[in-house]
Amino acid sequence: MFGVDSTELVVVALIALLVIGPKDLPKAMRVVGQWVGRARGMARHFRSGFDAMMRDAELEEMEKKWREENERILRDHPFAEPLAEPAALAPPAEVPDAPADPSTSSSGTGPPPRSGEE
Repeated sequence: MFGVDSTELVVVALIALLVIGPKDLPKAMRVVGQWVGRARGMARHFRSGFDAMMRDAELEEMEKKWREENERILRDHPFAEPLAEPAALAPPAEVPDAPADPSTSSSGTGPPPRSGEE
């Protein structure tokens, strides 16, 4: 992990046992565990902040590239004015005239009969 060999770890544990004593060693280990937990939490917080900064920098770079590419495309292909509105090019839709008052129609339903049919 930090270049600590197993024999070195055993030596540190024996020295801690002699200096702290067997009675206070569990309490000392608990305090060390809490400090390690806090250090890991701070490292995790730092890493998440660093990752967020990297993400923001990458997004800014992508936006800059997109903006440059968009400007290049607009420069290479200038925008032309449309000739006419699309609605003006289409013929007007034919809408059959509906009677203003439904009671004035001959049958009230369907189209009127043709001249040769009845």
